[in-house]
Amino acid sequence: MCLAVPGQVQEIYEAQGTRMGKVNFGGVVKEVCLAYLPELAVGDYTIVHVGFALNKIDEATALETLRMFEQMGVLEEELGPSDGDTKSGGPTP
Repeated sequence: MCLAVPGQVQEIYEAQGTRMGKVNFGGVVKEVCLAYLPELAVGDYTIVHVGFALNKIDEATALETLRMFEQMGVLEEELGPSDGDTKSGGPTP
């Protein structure tokens, strides 16, 4: 399945001239391209599909969607393992 998943922007940086960020998807943190949404700021929620932030959304919608995906059992299937971060969203020691 290929879903667009909501997540919260935790960090924003530039990599090889492209606006990138770390996005937390209910505890799984992934690197995401933020180039399409220059208005996104740390703390904002976004919908991400195949590694690209596509739309800014409100927190209530993001959290409800994450809960629903988790209940359906598709969140881990869709996201796979975290990019070196722990379930709490912090860096691995």
